Amino acid sequence: MKQVAIALISGILMGLTPAPTEAWYLAWIALVPLWILIKQCSPSSLRQTFFFGLAWGCGYHGLALFWITGVHPMTWMGVPWLASLAIALFCWIFITLWGAILVTIWSLGIGFYQRLNCLKKNRAIDSLLTILFGVSLWCGLEFLWSQGDLWWTSLSYTQSPHNLAILQLTQISGPSTVTAAIVLVNGIFAEAIAIDKKKFQIKKSFLFTSLTVLVSLHLIGFILYNRPIAKPSEAAIAVGIIQGNIPNEIKLYSRGGRKALAGYTNGYQKLADRGVDIVLTPETALPFYWHNLVRNRSSFYEAILDKQVPVWIGAFGKKGDRYTNSLFTITGDGNTYSRYDKVKLVPLGEYIPFENILGKIIDRLSPLDSHLAFGDREPILDTPLGKVTVGICYESAFSEHFRRQTARGSQFIITASNNAHYSNTMPAQHHAQDVIRAIENDRWAARATNTGYSAIVDPRGNTLWISGINTYEIHADTIYKRQTKTFYVLWGDWLTAVLLISEGVIFVKQITK
Repeated sequence: MKQVAIALISGILMGLTPAPTEAWYLAWIALVPLWILIKQCSPSSLRQTFFFGLAWGCGYHGLALFWITGVHPMTWMGVPWLASLAIALFCWIFITLWGAILVTIWSLGIGFYQRLNCLKKNRAIDSLLTILFGVSLWCGLEFLWSQGDLWWTSLSYTQSPHNLAILQLTQISGPSTVTAAIVLVNGIFAEAIAIDKKKFQIKKSFLFTSLTVLVSLHLIGFILYNRPIAKPSEAAIAVGIIQGNIPNEIKLYSRGGRKALAGYTNGYQKLADRGVDIVLTPETALPFYWHNLVRNRSSFYEAILDKQVPVWIGAFGKKGDRYTNSLFTITGDGNTYSRYDKVKLVPLGEYIPFENILGKIIDRLSPLDSHLAFGDREPILDTPLGKVTVGICYESAFSEHFRRQTARGSQFIITASNNAHYSNTMPAQHHAQDVIRAIENDRWAARATNTGYSAIVDPRGNTLWISGINTYEIHADTIYKRQTKTFYVLWGDWLTAVLLISEGVIFVKQITK
């Protein structure tokens, strides 16, 4: 029980690393206790290993994702207070366990690998191969998890937005590069600590190696970080951002609709007068069907016709008998130039998994009368300013979603989010996700959110401007189109593939000896 508590506490330490706590430095040691506990398990004790991994995973994901409970209370949606609390707790427990399963599988994999004890003659090599296996397995599991619809807590996001040096490594092979670095350093450091019969001993060679790897990786990142960023005048875009600050409690009702129309119309007019090239609004900034706003000649639409400045407007679209969470590119003459529909929908919140089976059992959390439809899995948003990489809210956690768009010629990033559902922790973590996306794609990014944090981020991850939280704000700034393509954009997550193939070859050679 004491050892399980140690695993839980070390997981909680990792849970302190993401924003807004941002104790990112703990990530480089918080996995060490779990490594040591697994290493000390007897070859036949996979049951202990299971509970160590589960406890660590619950500590990490449970704390890092506790903000999900901020959906409570949902009484404004007509959900009773106790039912709202039950929904919030269910969501938190479910996503905590979903993340903990990843760590549990990893722990069992390490335990099984040690159980084989393939290289008895050279314990140093055996230790290094175990570390390599651990790095490969964790990266492989994160890749697998990120292919689904429920993903947020890659180890890489523990370093954002402050450890920008190490985050530059994401340009090499995406977030897995940073994840691999964290697991590697923790693994080597764990091997440096020998605890036998309650005697504590440091293996100097492994300690030196872990520190050397840690410093070297940061030095490489620091060199990448200090490369100059070209800012040619012909590539400049003056972008205006409106943060409407419409509380969710009123957003989807008549009062909220009126406030949204007034706030975004006024903000658009002011930004147009400042001479911006285009205006960016948050996710569902105007909580209406866009075609209805055009047909009814809304004040916002009339402002576009008057000021003739293009806008990306968040609103609902139609797709068959369903609606879409969309970002429309509207030109200065009021025409719809292009439209992006959200691809990665939130399970339970925006769609029901296995709807044919669960649809009659689970009440949707949306007060609207139809279901959200998925957007195109291979999106590309053409605009008068060029091709754009787009993410709406939750999509910011999915690096491959951004990479595919950039690989197809997108020149800068825009993201639109609501974030009003949760505590202030979620907007901070959301901003941290977008910082990583800007770095790995080597693109400028403009973020517009409903309640915060809206921001401008450069290709090195520097936040040049960030809004307040729960405030109405307008901001004009300059971003730049870029044509560069990082190794990650060109080749995707090649590092995980190389690690898994290499480990597979080593594993086969070991068991066939």
